[in-house]
Amino acid sequence: MGATGSRRKGGWAAMAVALGTLLAGFGAAAAPESTPHDYVVRNFRFHTGETLPELRIHYYTLGTPHRDGAGRIDNAVLLLHGTGGSGRQFAAPQFADVLMVPGGLLDPATHFIIMPDGIGHGGSSKPSDGLRMAFPKYDYADMVAAQHELTAKGLGVEQLRLILGTSMGCMHIFVWAETYPAGAKALMPLACLPVQLAGRNRLWRAMSIDAIKADPAWQGGNYTTQPKMGLLAAEDLLLLAGAAPMNMQKALPTRDAVDAYAAKEPPARAATAEANDMLYYLDASRTYDPSTGLETITAPMTWVNSTDDFINPPELGIAEREAKRLKTAKFVMIQATPETHGHGTHTWAVFWKDELAALLKRSGG
Repeated sequence: MGATGSRRKGGWAAMAVALGTLLAGFGAAAAPESTPHDYVVRNFRFHTGETLPELRIHYYTLGTPHRDGAGRIDNAVLLLHGTGGSGRQFAAPQFADVLMVPGGLLDPATHFIIMPDGIGHGGSSKPSDGLRMAFPKYDYADMVAAQHELTAKGLGVEQLRLILGTSMGCMHIFVWAETYPAGAKALMPLACLPVQLAGRNRLWRAMSIDAIKADPAWQGGNYTTQPKMGLLAAEDLLLLAGAAPMNMQKALPTRDAVDAYAAKEPPARAATAEANDMLYYLDASRTYDPSTGLETITAPMTWVNSTDDFINPPELGIAEREAKRLKTAKFVMIQATPETHGHGTHTWAVFWKDELAALLKRSGG
C-alpha cells in the first residue's frame, strides 16, 4: 500500500537528513529509493490493557528476502529510528550513501532492509489520526511488540540478521533482546543507555511535556490550532539536547550566526510539529528499564555511544558499568571532534561502520 502522510517533520532524524543532504559528497554513490508499505495488526493490545481494533504500522523496505535451504529468510535487517523520527531517517546520505550502496555493508542487493515507523510516528497509527489524548498510552514495550508482529507475522522473518537502532531505536534493541532472545543474530544499539531514564534525560522530556500542556491553546489535547508557544519551547529543548558543543561552535561561530539560527530554526520546526503526537512520544520512555535483564542477552552486540552526547553523558559512567554485564557485547565510545555530531553521531555511519563490519563478521558473516 502507499505511504501515509504525516504532519510531523521535526525531530532529530529530520535534522540529520537535512544536514546530511547539505554535506553529502558530490559524485558519491547514492542508495536506491525504498518502497513504502502498510501492515495492519488487528485488535492490538497495549500493555495498559487498552486496545486498537486496527493498529497500522507503516514501513519501508529495500532489497528482497533471501531464503536458506530450509526456506527461512536469512538476510533481513531491521533499522529502528529515534524519537520523533521515521524509518525514512535512514535515507539520510550520511547513513544510506555509506551503507546501503553497491558493495556496502547493508547493500540492498544482498540484504532485505526493513525500516518501520514506530507507533505514534510517521505514517503509523498515532494520536493525531483522530483519537487525540484518547489514543492508547503506548510505551517502548508496545512499540517493540508491534515491530515483532510486523517482522515475524507480517513478513515471515523468524530471525533477523541484524537489528540496528538509533537513540529511541537503540533503547528498543535492549527491549527486543530481552523480550525475544532469539529474534536477531546481531544487535547494534547506537546512542542510548540500558537503564531507566532519570536525571537530565528524563527532565528535559518532562519540561517539554509541561511546556506544551501549559500553553492555553492546548486545551487538554482538544485544540483547534496547535499550541505554538508550548511547541516552540519543546523544540528549543530538543535542539539543545541533540546538539554537539564543538560541532555547533564550528557551525555557529559568531553571536550573529547564533541569533539568526535561533530566529529561524526552532520556529520552523514548531510550525510542522503536532502537539499530542509529541507528548506521547516524549513520554513513551516512561516504563523503559532493561537493566534487570542485561545478563540474559545472548546475541552478539556492538553498542556505540559518543562523548559529546548531551542525552547520554559519558561522565555518568553508566555505559561502562552496564557493559560489563553484557556477556556478548563490545562497547565503543566515540571521542568528540568538531566533525562528530553529539547524540546525532548515531546516523553518521562513517564514525562506526568498521565496528558494524566487525559485528557482522563475528556474528556469522
